[in-house]
Amino acid sequence: MSASPLTPMPPADTESADRPTPISAASEAIAASEAARAPLVLWVENLSVSFDGFKALTDVSLLLDRGELRCLIGPNGAGKTTLMDCITGKTRPDSGTIFLDNRDNDLTRLSECEIAQLGIGRKFQRPTVFQGHSVYENCELALKGGKGVFRTLFARLSAAERDKIDEILGLIGLRDHAQRQAGLLAHGQKQWLEIGMLLAQDPKVLLVDEPVAGMTHAEMERTGELLRSLAGKHTILVVEHDMEFVRSIAKRVTVLHEGKVLADGPMSRIQQDPRVVEVYLGE
Repeated sequence: MSASPLTPMPPADTESADRPTPISAASEAIAASEAARAPLVLWVENLSVSFDGFKALTDVSLLLDRGELRCLIGPNGAGKTTLMDCITGKTRPDSGTIFLDNRDNDLTRLSECEIAQLGIGRKFQRPTVFQGHSVYENCELALKGGKGVFRTLFARLSAAERDKIDEILGLIGLRDHAQRQAGLLAHGQKQWLEIGMLLAQDPKVLLVDEPVAGMTHAEMERTGELLRSLAGKHTILVVEHDMEFVRSIAKRVTVLHEGKVLADGPMSRIQQDPRVVEVYLGE
């Protein structure tokens, strides 16, 4: 029998919330959160993946609260991309489960398309926009809804859809570039446009891979402001190597190392964890 959807829990104890979660307590944390009926939106339980004998992930557990902005960090080869691939259905795990909203939505049993329709949106490191179309048309094409031939060729946008696109363009700072070809945008603007295209799909969870790679300092600041403004309405998991950027946006951080969760907790504590300093931060 599947459990009912989870509902919000009372505020957590401040002192315990400030302590990083040890990997040995991951399963206990899941059980405790469910017992308290926490506002979880995505939870990964004991996920393991291997490729030709190489263990890319080993018993990885991850809890994301509704509206949370979490950063996922770790050295190259730590398993960050594999974890995101599993969440989106691109890679099937050897064992473990991934739930969205409730126990009826086990993502490991669904296709990539079904997972996207449930509300998982992913932005890859390289922006994938329609270069020959305008910024406005990119957002229009990404709108949630039917994508049949008739709708694509003949249907007109409703007033609500036009308002939604205008709101998105304002959020990503491209309202003044609405009629500009996407291929002519600066690198940072293309990254923001792709985030806008994801927002057009009304995602519950946004997976964002290295959003500030190749950006200027000003573009990085604007990206940080954008992601912080989206937190609350959307749950966001950001994979990033730039630690200055991570410090600017993250309240909570999960650290992967050799396919396992090395540490999990507030950024203020993570950057002081000697294990994390040794294997990743190097400072």
